[in-house]
Amino acid sequence: MPNNNITVVFEDKEIIIFLKPPGVFTEGGSPNITELLHQYWGKENYVGLVHRLDVNTAGLMVAAKTPLAAKNLSKQITDGAFEKVYLAAAEGEVADEDTWQDYLFKDGRQNKVFVVKNKRKGAKEAILSYRIIARALNEKGDYSLAEIHLQTGRTHQIRVQFASRGFPLAGDGKYGSKDNHAKCALFACELTFKHPKSGEMLTFVQKPDMDTYPWNLFKEMRNDDAE
Repeated sequence: MPNNNITVVFEDKEIIIFLKPPGVFTEGGSPNITELLHQYWGKENYVGLVHRLDVNTAGLMVAAKTPLAAKNLSKQITDGAFEKVYLAAAEGEVADEDTWQDYLFKDGRQNKVFVVKNKRKGAKEAILSYRIIARALNEKGDYSLAEIHLQTGRTHQIRVQFASRGFPLAGDGKYGSKDNHAKCALFACELTFKHPKSGEMLTFVQKPDMDTYPWNLFKEMRNDDAE
């Protein structure tokens, strides 16, 4: 069962920043973000969802509390002025850093995304850059901890781009992980954007629970040596 508790990082009259637990839908299923925010507030306030996380992905999200704030944040995302950074524990020894560009096609019948060689109807360009900030080795093999900057925000993008190169995320059985002891090791760790009313640049940073597997493999991160 998912942890149905919202951890609030920041809140004012326009926005709320919180940690989404794994197993919670952004919208559509249950439990979902709107339900949990209404539970947190004790009433049904407006919830403007301007970006998504996969149901099994945890980490930082922002929601607007007014339609005007939602419109402003959505425009920042469209204009590329809203920055999202992720941590992912990938299986295998991933190169130190790179930028990957692919075309992704979503098969709605399988609810699964595939890399396709050439642009075709329904395929969308996906671009990310990453750097490896820690490495680990256990009885299951090599693991690489990647800090990932998204230039596009496609469905399952990080999971698919890593898996297509032979580096599935730990615990992501949908895309090839054999590590059944982990949940999908993807965490939204940083958000940077302008406050929709004041225009102040805001940055929020969080880590996953470094005492849980597989994050606990990476001693550098546990000791705050990696930035």
